[in-house]
Amino acid sequence: MRTRPIIGVTLDAEEPGGYSKLPWYALRKNYFAALAEAGALPMALPHHPELAEAYLDQIDGLLVTGGAFDVDPSLYGGGDTHPTVTLKAGRTDFELAVTRGALKRDMPVLGICGGEQLLAVALGGTLIQHIPDSIRTEIEHEQPNPRHEPGHEVTIAEGTLLARIIGKPRMAVNSAHHQAVATPGPGALVNATAPDGVVEGVEHPGHRFALGVQWHPEYAVDPADPLIFTAFVQACRG
Repeated sequence: MRTRPIIGVTLDAEEPGGYSKLPWYALRKNYFAALAEAGALPMALPHHPELAEAYLDQIDGLLVTGGAFDVDPSLYGGGDTHPTVTLKAGRTDFELAVTRGALKRDMPVLGICGGEQLLAVALGGTLIQHIPDSIRTEIEHEQPNPRHEPGHEVTIAEGTLLARIIGKPRMAVNSAHHQAVATPGPGALVNATAPDGVVEGVEHPGHRFALGVQWHPEYAVDPADPLIFTAFVQACRG
């Protein structure tokens, strides 16, 4: 029996330039560190949609990470693409394939930032393509201060999985997004909201563990952030 559950972690992808003259994968270390500290064995997953099921045969849980890009609005009936939208089709194709596969197996899934938005789309939900065009707010969801500091608070919905994990009604979060979940999908729930009503988290009670948060708990800007990883890893043991 494994002492550490293996958790697949999706990677970001970059075009040539900077680090390499060839296309390359990238991901911040603190995603992996947070999982390892919570008792998991993280495994990076390159973007091969045709291998999604083979990856899922080897892992116990899936972490869908964030990045400076957006889910194609054609995938959720979002209409014309907003000028601010940036796509990474290869990454999204893979993440949708592996996330849908994980959900079909009832494998634990944790979505962070853009991963929360992708989880919502995989669950049949929709997104707001550009918050400033849809919601009047004074909150800067692309916070100007460093990511290792909080940008605002969120309210946790009572009776949700997230509420059971966090154990308090509010927490501080770091926020780095211009899009947000509009609807969480059939059977899914909104579990956290910003003071302006922007959705900050989703989950699906019909799955063993299908949880998404819009912020970055791997930075641990709130004392409750590590609890999310602990609960996720514990679910992956089951």
